[in-house]
Amino acid sequence: MSLPLSPEPALAAGDDPRAYAAVLQAVYDASMTGRKPPARPRSVIGQSWERVRAAGVLPDIDTTAPVLNSMDLHERRASSGLQQLVDPLMHHLDTLIVDGENILVVADAAGRVLWRNGVNRVLHRADRLGFAEGASWAEDSVGTNAIGTALASGRAVQVFSAEHFVRSHHEWTCAGAPIHDPRTGRVLGVIDVSGPAATIHPTTLALVDTVARLAESGLREAHRARLDELRAVAAPILARSAGPAFAVDPYGWVAALDGVAPRTQIPLPRHPAAGRQYLRGIGDCDLEPMPGGWLVRVAAADAPEQIRVELVGGREPLVKVSGPNAAWVHRPSPRHAQLLDLLARHPEGLSAAQLSLAVFGNADQRIAVRSEMSRLRKHLGGLLAANPYRFTDGVVVTTT
Repeated sequence: MSLPLSPEPALAAGDDPRAYAAVLQAVYDASMTGRKPPARPRSVIGQSWERVRAAGVLPDIDTTAPVLNSMDLHERRASSGLQQLVDPLMHHLDTLIVDGENILVVADAAGRVLWRNGVNRVLHRADRLGFAEGASWAEDSVGTNAIGTALASGRAVQVFSAEHFVRSHHEWTCAGAPIHDPRTGRVLGVIDVSGPAATIHPTTLALVDTVARLAESGLREAHRARLDELRAVAAPILARSAGPAFAVDPYGWVAALDGVAPRTQIPLPRHPAAGRQYLRGIGDCDLEPMPGGWLVRVAAADAPEQIRVELVGGREPLVKVSGPNAAWVHRPSPRHAQLLDLLARHPEGLSAAQLSLAVFGNADQRIAVRSEMSRLRKHLGGLLAANPYRFTDGVVVTTT
């Protein structure tokens, strides 16, 4: 994996912001009218201008995408992978917003603003630019800016005054840094500090980038803790498993293994399913869901057996899972037991609206259903599929 590019502040220490803003304005005006500019924009800015021109963004027209409604915003937050980071991010960058001149923004990997924090006076100024929760600040929506340009360039970036492509943004400065998921390497989103152009400071970008790296460190620690939990669950399962096997999390990170050469990660399919799968560098393997991940057995010549799920009802519901060489149990909550029973009776699958109608008596509790199903799928690994929600193919379900 290549190292991330170093953050590049818009302003060097000791530079006069007003004088530099005047130079940037001259560069911008010449560039937008096809004249020879008195200086070149920074490479990260020049490359961004080329991208947004190609995307059809116009410098004098705000072309923001529609803002998400409250339900879609709630779902976007829940699925972003950023929710657990919001409070720590706000805490670490509180000094930049406490004086009321800047706002703190967390956006997802698509550039959608999911959370903001700051005093009302500055938030209202941001609202006039469409810089609101649920708005898209990707480059192809609003041109060059710290959120969209950090996502497009893959680096921490500061954008000052006329470096913004859209003219109405020139009164602002912003510094944004991408946050990566240590499990996959993919970008989860961007942390951004924005405010009036006069508030620019060269150290702001370094601080924002440092906080983004701290967030990634916290995600790594949380991942290690989940692997430790999976290792404890996997130990007795591997002890009863015949033949070489791995216990891995949903991303293929190895928590425990038996009878195979040590490795830290195996190449799971992007959407793994129970049954026989060919894994690059390993060969045919039989995948069985287990709490928090997968049991991956290096396949023998014979065909894999079916995975069976028994749903035990009553006052203390129980889920019994048995595979070819391993078995485990899970005690669901009453709500989860109700959802599993509904899915067992509807093998074709049910939508969130259909589950909401069955559980709550109306179809309007889709967010609550999706939240419960997300937690349930974390407990039961690959036993459950989505869109629609159902037991995965090859799983035999019985109820008692």
